Amino acid sequence: MLQVFREVSSDLNRFGARVSSEIHDIGLECEDNPPKHEPFDAWGNRVDLLVTSEAWKRQKAIAAEEGMVSIPYENKHGPWSRVHHVAKSMLYNPSSGLYSCPLAMTDGALQFFRRSPMTSTNPAFSKTFSHLMSRDPTQFWTSGQWMTERRGGSDVADGTETVAVPQPDGTFKLYGYKWFSSATDSDMTLGLARIIDADGGSVAGSKGVSMFYLEVKKPDGSLNGIEIQKLKNKLGTRQLPTAELLLDGTDAILASDPGRGVPAITPMLTITRLHNALASAAMMRKILLQARDYATKRHAFGKNIIDHPLHVQTLSRMEVDTRAAQLFVLDAARLLGLDETGEATEEESLLLRILTPLLKLYTAKMSISTVSEGLEAFGGQGYIEDTGLPGMLRDAQVLCIWEGTTNILSLDVLRSVLKSSGETLQVFFRATDTRLEEAAKSNVPAIKDACGRLQHSGRELKGFLDRSTIEGPAFMELASRDLAYSMSRLYMGSLLVEHAIWAEATPEDAVVAKRWCEQDLCPVVTNHGHGHYSPDGQAADRTLVMDGYPEKLA
Repeated sequence: MLQVFREVSSDLNRFGARVSSEIHDIGLECEDNPPKHEPFDAWGNRVDLLVTSEAWKRQKAIAAEEGMVSIPYENKHGPWSRVHHVAKSMLYNPSSGLYSCPLAMTDGALQFFRRSPMTSTNPAFSKTFSHLMSRDPTQFWTSGQWMTERRGGSDVADGTETVAVPQPDGTFKLYGYKWFSSATDSDMTLGLARIIDADGGSVAGSKGVSMFYLEVKKPDGSLNGIEIQKLKNKLGTRQLPTAELLLDGTDAILASDPGRGVPAITPMLTITRLHNALASAAMMRKILLQARDYATKRHAFGKNIIDHPLHVQTLSRMEVDTRAAQLFVLDAARLLGLDETGEATEEESLLLRILTPLLKLYTAKMSISTVSEGLEAFGGQGYIEDTGLPGMLRDAQVLCIWEGTTNILSLDVLRSVLKSSGETLQVFFRATDTRLEEAAKSNVPAIKDACGRLQHSGRELKGFLDRSTIEGPAFMELASRDLAYSMSRLYMGSLLVEHAIWAEATPEDAVVAKRWCEQDLCPVVTNHGHGHYSPDGQAADRTLVMDGYPEKLA
C-alpha cells in the first residue's frame, strides 16, 4: 500500500506541475477558440466540417500521454487505480478546456466494452477497446454518447425515435435525429435506436430500445451517414462541440442484446456521474484556491481582505463544503475501483449503486453555489471575462443537468431502494453507523459533537423511513429530493468524522467535521414536520406556482 501511495503521489505531483505550467493555458485557448461548423464547401457541396482549435487537439494528445482514460483499465494498482485516476482527473478537469467531457464519455464506453461479452468476439469492438485506452496520441480514440432526442433527455425509454433497419450482412442502418450530441468530434459513439421488424414496426417503451456502436467517419474520412444540423449555442461548455445530428443511413453494429439498450446504459452512467461529481469538486477547489490567493493580495479598507474576519468566514464555509465534496468523490472512486476489479463485496456494490446518484446530485448543487460565491470573492473582477472566472460559473451550471437533473436522480435513489427490496438503504445505514460508532470513541470535543449530531439525524431519518411505509408512492416521490439531500449530508458527515480520527488528521479536520454537522442534516424530517408532503402542502405548492397564470392556459 505504501508503495502504491508513493507512486501515485509522484505522478500527481509531476502532473500538477504540468497542469499549472502548460495545460492551464491550453485550456484557456480552448475557451477563446470554440468549435465552428462549416456545412458547405466553396462549391456548395455538403461537407459538414467541424473545425476545432489546435488547443483542443493538443488536449486530446495530452489526455492520451497522461493516461487520463487508461489508468483504471491498465490496472497497475488494482482497485486503487480508479482512485489514482479520479485524483488525477480532479487536477486536470478545471484546466482541460472541457476536454474532460469527451474523456468522461470515453471512460463510460470503455466500461461498457469491458463488461460486454461481445467485446472478445467482435473484432470491431476489440479494436475500439484498444483505441479508447491507448496512450499513443496517434492511436487514441474518444467516444460520444448519442442518447438524447427531441422528445426528451432522461426519458430515453419513451423518447427514443431513432430506428435501426437490419441489413443482409447483420449490421444496421440508423435513421433519426439526435438532439444533444456532445463530443461531436469523437471517433466513435454509442447510441440508442429501435430495431425495425419485418413488418416495418418496432416495440414501444424501454423493451424496444437497443444499444448500437458506430464510427463517426468512414475509412475515406467522410461522415458516416451523418449530417450536422447545427452546433448548440449553450450557456457554458462552449469549448465542447455539441450538435444536433441527423442520422440518415448511418452504418452501425448492434452492441447490446435486442431490447436491452436501457440496462446497457447503467454501467456507463456510473462512470459519467462520477466524472460529473469529480468536476464539481475540482471546480470548487480551484475557485477557492484562487479566491484565497487573491485575498492575500487585494487591499481594501486599510488592509488585505484576508485580514477581514467576515471575508475569511465566507472562505471558511466554502472550504468545509469543498472538503466534504472531495471526500465523497474519493470514497465513491474507492468503491468503484473495488467493483470494477471484482474485489467488492455484495454490500460494497450495493452501496456504490445508491451513492452514485446521491454523489452526482449533491456535489453539482454545491459546485454552483461555491463557484458563484468564489466569483463574488473577487468583487467586480469576478464578473469580467478577461479574468477567466465567469466561464467557470457558466460551465458549473451544466453539472446539475448533464446525466440527470436533481429531481431525476432523487427518483433514481428511490428506484435503487425499491429494486433491491430495501437492501441498498440497509447497506447505506450500516456504512454510516459503522463509521460513526468508531468515531464516537474519540475524546476530541468537536468530533464527539459531530458524531452526536450525525447519529441523532440518522435515527430521525430511519424513523421517517419507517413511518413512510404506510404512505403511498406519491408521498415518497414528493419527499425524494429532501430525502436525497438528507442522505448525502449524513454520508458526507460520516466521511468527515472518519477522516478527522485518522492518525494523520489535523485539528482543522475536526473543525470541518463539526461545522458540517451544524447545518440541518435531515431536511426531509424538518420539511415533513412542516407538512410539505401532505395533500395540503401539495395544494399550497400548486397554488403558489400557478398564482396569476391564466386558467385557460393551464
